[in-house]
Amino acid sequence: MAIRTSGGNSRISFRELTIETKERTPRAPVLHKGCHLAYEIQGAGPPAVFIQGVGVHGPAWVPQIDALAKNYQCLSFDNRGLGRSLPLGSRLSVEQMAEDTLALMDAQGWPTAHLIGHSMGGLIALHIALSARARVKSLSLLCSFPRGRDAARLTPGMIWTGFRTRIGTRAQRRRAFLEVVMPASALKASEKARLAADLEPLFGHDLADLPPVTIKQLSAMARYDATPRLHELAGLPTLVVSARHDRIARPEVGRAMAAAIPDARFVEIPDAAHGAHIQRSAFINALLMKHFE
Repeated sequence: MAIRTSGGNSRISFRELTIETKERTPRAPVLHKGCHLAYEIQGAGPPAVFIQGVGVHGPAWVPQIDALAKNYQCLSFDNRGLGRSLPLGSRLSVEQMAEDTLALMDAQGWPTAHLIGHSMGGLIALHIALSARARVKSLSLLCSFPRGRDAARLTPGMIWTGFRTRIGTRAQRRRAFLEVVMPASALKASEKARLAADLEPLFGHDLADLPPVTIKQLSAMARYDATPRLHELAGLPTLVVSARHDRIARPEVGRAMAAAIPDARFVEIPDAAHGAHIQRSAFINALLMKHFE
């Protein structure tokens, strides 16, 4: 992947991903429950709301938004307590973050929107679909799960990798983080430092550092379980996308979630991990476009 900046625009390329990103002007934050929710809108057309996962800022949706904004009005934002959405303001929960998302839709006067969630963002999107079904035009769950504890399964490999993201030199912590979000085939030893630097603008922080709110987000996620209610989503167009090498949102969990949602479509991407929406953006963007239609 490479990011080159010129004038206010940047060019991002990673295998199939080649995107000209436009200079963005953030909107005035929306104050909700003690937090100034920071967001951006790009494009024109039917509304689409992109909800991010743990410790990741809204700009990580750039690979999707720069492609889909040709046909859709795309809203992305920093979740409560992260990036420019400060202060935390209230106890963090999936329910509160779902309410935040609806507050942003209300501020735009959007009665409905396509919802796209990655990882924890998928849990947030699920809660909106279950609690405010009429607001959801379609549901797209990328590398996600219906129960937060499913993402915290402590296998020896995950314990060791998680430990390495918190100790050692900054370069070592970056390399450990990359092993979580990218498949081994994408991680050539000589290119890891460059890849970590290239991903930093998308994730919103140096990959060696976890944002302070991360622990609170993980705790909120672990308390939420939509599994018993998935059948209630019958009739709602739902796309579930998993990555074969995802150690957080394991593909068997995604497959079971899709099976529990009547008529949901399930797609597994062979050579990808938890960062599939970045690594395989062109493929995922095509899936989203078809799903929205």
